[in-house]
Amino acid sequence: MNSTAAPIGQTLLKLGLISADQLHIALREQGRSGEVIGRQLVRLGFLSEATLRDALARTLDRPSVDLAHLLPDADALTLVPQNLAKRLKLIPLSYDAPRRLLVIASAEIDNIVALDQLRSLLPAGTEVQTLLAGDSEIARAIDQLYGHELSIDGILHEIETGEPDLRSPSGRAGEYAQPVVRLIDALLTDAVKRDASDLHFEPEAAFLRIRYRIDGLLRQIRALHKSCWPAMAVRIKVMAGLNIAETRAPQDGRISLHVSGRPVDFRVSTLPTIHGENIVLRVLDRQKGIVGLNDLGLAEPQLDLLKLMIARPEGLILVTGPTGSGKTTTLYSILGHINAEGINIMTLEDPVEYPMSMIRQTAVAESSRLDFANGVRAMLRQDPDVILVGEIRDADTARMAFQAAMTGHQVFSTLHTSSAIGAIPRLLDIGILPDILAGNIIGILAQRLVRRLCPVCREARPAHNYELRLLALPDLTEPPLLHHPKGCPHCDFQGYRGRLAIMELLRLDPDLDELVARRATAREIRQTASQKGFRPLADDGTRRVLDGETSLEELCRVVNLTDRMFP
Repeated sequence: MNSTAAPIGQTLLKLGLISADQLHIALREQGRSGEVIGRQLVRLGFLSEATLRDALARTLDRPSVDLAHLLPDADALTLVPQNLAKRLKLIPLSYDAPRRLLVIASAEIDNIVALDQLRSLLPAGTEVQTLLAGDSEIARAIDQLYGHELSIDGILHEIETGEPDLRSPSGRAGEYAQPVVRLIDALLTDAVKRDASDLHFEPEAAFLRIRYRIDGLLRQIRALHKSCWPAMAVRIKVMAGLNIAETRAPQDGRISLHVSGRPVDFRVSTLPTIHGENIVLRVLDRQKGIVGLNDLGLAEPQLDLLKLMIARPEGLILVTGPTGSGKTTTLYSILGHINAEGINIMTLEDPVEYPMSMIRQTAVAESSRLDFANGVRAMLRQDPDVILVGEIRDADTARMAFQAAMTGHQVFSTLHTSSAIGAIPRLLDIGILPDILAGNIIGILAQRLVRRLCPVCREARPAHNYELRLLALPDLTEPPLLHHPKGCPHCDFQGYRGRLAIMELLRLDPDLDELVARRATAREIRQTASQKGFRPLADDGTRRVLDGETSLEELCRVVNLTDRMFP
């Protein structure tokens, strides 16, 4: 480890990781051997290499990485030969070809000579990002990862032919000698690199279908022979800590790994089917999961309205939409906006998707009889200022959420409804009295996710008459330009890359509260809200279409615009 930036021994002593006697012994040993103090402390057994790595990262204010749960990137390993990696004491973690960015792990992150030697072998213009890791961690990773086939096609060929891995030293022990282990790791890495939100392993009668959900749509990636699936299923279960002997009951688990040098979690769900166990993995990328409030893509008036709603100290704010519409991401953005030392924020989720600092996060658990209603009841005794309830599913949870809102707390939650106004009859149907609803709901946010047009290959043409009617712009003399997908290598020939949110915000003021209290119809509430500036999802989607961010076809897939054809 490189310790030139600061006296690491004194830092470790201040952090309470070693004692003064241990430091004294290590300094005496350093005088004999000449090794840096960090290596001496590890060699003497006074602290682990992982602890030293994290302490150095904190001291140098540099990011670190735990290589024990590393997913290898075949593209990165091909750029750096094994002998060079050993000589420079580094391991390539990931390579982003479009950005020309290589991420490496090194024990000597400030070794300029080593970095210059590395850059001389890379394609021109390649940027190198360095993460801190331990010496022995890097050595183990080099021995483990090099010498094996890591590409998906190569691993499948190895499995089908049964050819032994002759490039590996004889007698090497380790899980990477097993092609199934490398295959699962390669698929997980590939899914993260493609920005997939879910991985589906779906056994059929004669084959295994592998699909990724990318930008909200499932896409078949591979089809493997059925004989591969039992070993693959066992490997996934082992990684998720599930019972490998249980195949007739659903199971849930979690996998925590490092991909491209950043932590990524996979939520694992198994379900028995007639052809075998179906396994779905939800990708939880912490780096991408939490976005700033200003980065949600709201129009300026909507953003100001949302901030006004958040500023109210007590009451309930609901986020509605179907499954996979980004409700959790929006809630985390709001919590990140208000998170501060002087506020106690507590969440109750199923499960906790993205850990956040200074926020007390709890997962509901059937085994301990901790459901949403009981969890909220317990939270109210923990002196909270802000409470997030993952989902209002039943009357008990709804009543506890409103009880918290009425006792001076700010409460956030989600609800499965098609629109913001539709949340009110839904709560009435659950059993919440209109007198309770009125005055205790701050506002309701409904959202959907639409695919973003690829900026490289999108095409523009003037809008047709029927398209103007769908956009509620029939009277325009000069039709606007609408963009449409084409497909190119940048977007994997899909025409779309990434997703964006379209939202509608309903802020309940005294006039709307009065309508809610007397059980007014949704139509009456909508008319009054529209007079106060309420913009429905279709209008926000129209804004995105006219800005060229998405296509009209994509908006029609997500939001019903057919009513506009029959005024």
